[in-house]
Amino acid sequence: MFKLRELEESDLEIINKWRNKHSLIDNLGAPFRYINLDVEKRWFESYMNNRSRTVRCAIVDDKSNIILGLVSLTDIDQLNQSAEFHIMIGDEANQGKGIGTFAVKEILRHAFYNLNLQRIELTVLEANVRAKHLYENCGFKYEGRKRKSNYKNGKFVDMLMYSILREEYEY
Repeated sequence: MFKLRELEESDLEIINKWRNKHSLIDNLGAPFRYINLDVEKRWFESYMNNRSRTVRCAIVDDKSNIILGLVSLTDIDQLNQSAEFHIMIGDEANQGKGIGTFAVKEILRHAFYNLNLQRIELTVLEANVRAKHLYENCGFKYEGRKRKSNYKNGKFVDMLMYSILREEYEY
């Protein structure tokens, strides 16, 4: 079905196409920006230089190795044993097929059992019903609301905060 592998430079061209799709970025907390391939390469180099604080994995089809999405743990804090979670499924045609559920559970297993983390947190757009459903089904707990904290498409919107602790995780 699917597997995770570390992000590779050869993935950047596809990721760049995704990050330049308004319809995809509209569902994520990040603002839309036009991003060229050189910027992607610098972003990748920055990741490679900061692997102790970040894990970036490609979600791939385990037979074809075609990249379907990206899942990351960022701002890894070893003292507080915490990290921030991010996910992106690149093409709309791949959404709703269990790819996100697989990726969330697999990166959480890695976070809790390999990286010895205690807490994973995330923020999600209030309007992203599909993502909220995914996170709740994977064990994340709602913690609160950041009112009008993100500027998206000409207006300020609320972000919802979720987290999961190691003892709450079931794989």
